[in-house]
Amino acid sequence: MTTPPDERLRELERRAHDEMARIEALCADWPKLGDEDRKDLHSVVICGAGLSGLSIAFALKRRGIRSVHVIDQSEEGREGPWITCARMQTLRSPKYLSGPDLGIPSLTLRSWYEALNGGDAWDALDKISRQDWMAYLIWFRRTVGIDVENRTTLSSIDQAEGGLALTLTNVGGTSRTITCRHLVMATGIDGCGGPRIPAMVKTLPKSAWTHSNEPIPIDFLKDRNVAILGSGTSSFDWAVAALETGARDVTMFARSADLPRTEVLAWTNFPGFLGHFADLPDLERWRFANLYFNFKVPPTQEQYNRACRHPGFTMQLGCGIRELSMDGGRIRLATTNGIFHADHLLLGTGYEVNFALRPELAGLVATAALWKDRFQPPQGEENAMLAGHPYLGPGFELTPRYAEASWVSRIHMFNAGALASLGPISNGVTGLKYGVPRIVDALVKALFIGDSNRYLAALAAYDEPHFDPGIDEDATTPREVLA
Repeated sequence: MTTPPDERLRELERRAHDEMARIEALCADWPKLGDEDRKDLHSVVICGAGLSGLSIAFALKRRGIRSVHVIDQSEEGREGPWITCARMQTLRSPKYLSGPDLGIPSLTLRSWYEALNGGDAWDALDKISRQDWMAYLIWFRRTVGIDVENRTTLSSIDQAEGGLALTLTNVGGTSRTITCRHLVMATGIDGCGGPRIPAMVKTLPKSAWTHSNEPIPIDFLKDRNVAILGSGTSSFDWAVAALETGARDVTMFARSADLPRTEVLAWTNFPGFLGHFADLPDLERWRFANLYFNFKVPPTQEQYNRACRHPGFTMQLGCGIRELSMDGGRIRLATTNGIFHADHLLLGTGYEVNFALRPELAGLVATAALWKDRFQPPQGEENAMLAGHPYLGPGFELTPRYAEASWVSRIHMFNAGALASLGPISNGVTGLKYGVPRIVDALVKALFIGDSNRYLAALAAYDEPHFDPGIDEDATTPREVLA
């Protein structure tokens, strides 16, 4: 008789808990300091319950940090981009990369997938689908016991005595304030800014265009002529999604005359680079980051082939956009290759780092240091985009622009904005096993050192008995103790 999938998953969960017990994966609570029961004070608040947020929460749990509060703006089961705005068929990273499991074999993607589908199915799998990846993360979150306050937005961050004051707003618009010692912004690819919208696109009515970070019902594009700006990986994801939902035709416009061929993450994936990029001097970090950003992300072979096989797909490469305007309810694209018209414009134009674009970070614009505040590159090596990245410390913490703003160092940016300072270890699966230990080590260190005087007092008062000379468990009568 075949075991049902639900029972196989329950057995996998039991095995995962047994593995964690065998290696002391969950260490004991820290000594009590007297304020553990305060509902409005947390050691760490994590904003974002996607891959990074869940991984950090689990790692903190393993280090005995119990007062961790995780929030996410999405409803439960829709955290991250995987089933909202992501449109690729599969993840781009190889299936064998370690994820939030943090070294527990039965918590790996492979163990979950094999429990549901069998070992042969795993062997035959190329890359995991984004829907299966989301299902795995939901299972992982439940199995390791991470609570998340969903449909909750971080509205503002302010200084508070001994920590931070955070304003949280729920989906109904009700706000409340909580305090924490440290805040982790596990907010993904746009976590230090927002989508990059070309100025000429902003002249069009919003109903005429959609950026790749926006979730829309894809059948909205059925029977329409669609134009796409950009030729990167998200642009090809757009093209395939639009064509396969019934768009009449899709034309991709790109300034570059050719498509990128190389996935730079494949080169960076070794312990020296991912583990110790942050230890390099500023000049070398600048040069590595500059080269890294010069690599454009190519489409996956599968997405490229799917698009090109469709008779309604064309590319206008080496084609600059001179002007965008509305023409009788349609979009008019004046380009270096001629005039084109479309019913809707899709943007694969990427993201920019700019605190002013995020309400919760806007108040930090004047206080948090950027690379341009800390480093002057050699002549000829300037890069305005790179200079606008936050200048982070070794634990992903913001650094203050001036001494009085030292409180901003309690805010840790575990998102794409950290790349210039720490390398690609907080923006996907590839670097996760390097990024999570680094930020968790920093948080644990800060929490202990910040309360070291209180722990010293706790040690001075410590009197838990571990030995009693008057007890002999094998004796029939109590042992007489010498005076």
